[in-house]
Amino acid sequence: MPSVLVGPYLLRGKDGGFRRILSEGGFDVVDPVGDFALTADQLSPHLPHTDALLAGGERMTPAQFQLASKLRVIARTGVGYDLIDVAAATAHKVAVSITPGTNHDSVAEQTMALILSLARRIVANDRVIHAGGWDRALVAPVRGKTLGLVGMGRIGKATAVRARAFDMRVLAHDQIADPEFDARYQIERLALDDLVRESDYVSLHLPLTAGSRGMVDARFLATMKPGSFLVNTARGGLVVEADLAMALESGRLAGAGLDVLEHEPPRPECPLLGLPNVILSPHIAGTDLESMNAMAELAAQTIVDLYQNRWPGACIVNPEVGRDWSWGPGSA
Repeated sequence: MPSVLVGPYLLRGKDGGFRRILSEGGFDVVDPVGDFALTADQLSPHLPHTDALLAGGERMTPAQFQLASKLRVIARTGVGYDLIDVAAATAHKVAVSITPGTNHDSVAEQTMALILSLARRIVANDRVIHAGGWDRALVAPVRGKTLGLVGMGRIGKATAVRARAFDMRVLAHDQIADPEFDARYQIERLALDDLVRESDYVSLHLPLTAGSRGMVDARFLATMKPGSFLVNTARGGLVVEADLAMALESGRLAGAGLDVLEHEPPRPECPLLGLPNVILSPHIAGTDLESMNAMAELAAQTIVDLYQNRWPGACIVNPEVGRDWSWGPGSA
């Protein structure tokens, strides 16, 4: 019987539709013991015996693929796959899949929650009251403010719809145009620098790639409107944290709402920790109760489909393995 290793902490040892899909599909489901994200030392002993990985925040390097001689598929619960060396996966004939269309609404809700928390001083006022104070200083509304969305995929679009409901002006920057969507929701497309200059809130909705890593640096932040806010629910590696901390401490930026960081959990030396104008959440934007179930079930179904010789093309990020891919020993 083939085995599938359950990586995500929120799924390990938990019941759910994903487990039924895998069991009925003919898999032995293995729940390893480990940290929130399995470390290399926790993951590696399982790899020689694993046929499929239902993945969360595990990092898969070329060295780990060398260990995984039976591995046929890595099915990510989510749409980001920057922790997986896709080239190494392809070289070892391992299909890598994601779960598109399952968590964009959840991320959009978290994005708006961060924007509203920053605008309405929700966290700051809560801290003051718990400390015995009572500060009724006036806050700025979000209505009429400009939101710049860097990235207009499913998540960016879902955020745009919600922002328009709050009567925000919405700008967008993306290489792929969608005139019908833009016309329906009155979205203005701008070059990146122009968007950054005009926005009261800049929200990141990009994958982490070699080209996007560290894109929010000192130059980017200096281009932002004085007194504006940065929101990141995408990937921590998009932001140079030391540069952001300087912009926040200087007062050039009014605040930041971050669901993701360069290192998670953050290391003690993270320059953003303790800053009063930063709101942090623990990389939960994409994982509410509904989206987690949807991601897990689609990832599980992808594994079963591949095992039963059905090619889930919409989910596969390295389709080049499909030319001669089959469920059987890899090329490791």
